[in-house]
Amino acid sequence: MPIIKSAKKAARQAEKRTEQNVEIKKSIKAALKAFKANPTPATLAKAQSEYDKAVKKDLLKANTASRRKSKLHDIAKKAGVKLEKASKSAASTTAKPAAKKATPKKAATKTTAPKAKAAKK
Repeated sequence: MPIIKSAKKAARQAEKRTEQNVEIKKSIKAALKAFKANPTPATLAKAQSEYDKAVKKDLLKANTASRRKSKLHDIAKKAGVKLEKASKSAASTTAKPAAKKATPKKAATKTTAPKAKAAKK
């Protein structure tokens, strides 16, 4: 049992973080189980989203999540799930915000600083 105040706080924080990490892992496992039971684009997206959340919270490394998401994609292909491809044309057809007009900059006014007095010898 920690005696120092900072060690007590660190123990509390570790316990809280462990709980959160366990919850994230449970949600990943549940999403994965749901996807394997019923491979649909919706369950695939949910499982991939859970992996992304784990990466965001530093529970998994990015490459690990990427590898696992790739496996999910392979499972979906074998199950015959129709996957939607993100096309570049769809991204370019979205409305872009209007560009601001360039406002002319004011001319910089030159200020003269008082000259330093010459040092006497």
